[in-house]
Amino acid sequence: MAEEIVNRVAKSGIVSLNLEELLPDTPVTAIDLKEQLWQEMILREQDFRDWVKAHDWEQYKDQYVGIYCSTDAIIPTWAYMLVASKLTGIARRVIQGDAAAAAEAVVMDFIHQINPEDYTDARVVVKGCSEKAIPIAAYTALTEKLQPVVKTLLFGEPCSTVPVYKQPRKR
Repeated sequence: MAEEIVNRVAKSGIVSLNLEELLPDTPVTAIDLKEQLWQEMILREQDFRDWVKAHDWEQYKDQYVGIYCSTDAIIPTWAYMLVASKLTGIARRVIQGDAAAAAEAVVMDFIHQINPEDYTDARVVVKGCSEKAIPIAAYTALTEKLQPVVKTLLFGEPCSTVPVYKQPRKR
């Protein structure tokens, strides 16, 4: 007679938290202001305003959009503000930074929406492997958010974890 296979991980009460599942499928894109500079060095106000006026802003509908400049040119603050004003109400969120910075801001937004009380006294494993790129800053922010309430915080997979934090025993 064969022994019944027992899933000890399932019985352990471990809560698995996958940051990838928290992320939206919404595109993250970026606008490089370098393309609007004269000789990739100088922002000419009238040329820039003409571009802002003629640009198709609707293409960014419901997207997370970063605004940045990939050259060492000095971009006046009002230029970022002008682009942001055109994206406001169209884009889901506007971030100052490239696509990676915008993606990080999106992840951080979703981490801030997590209710830590949902994890009070839980044994939480933060999943380490994902198909989407998760910024390290997200794991740091998640640790800061959950550590005050969890019993145990682990990294990896429920079957193979690295301990990160264990709540001290109450006396």
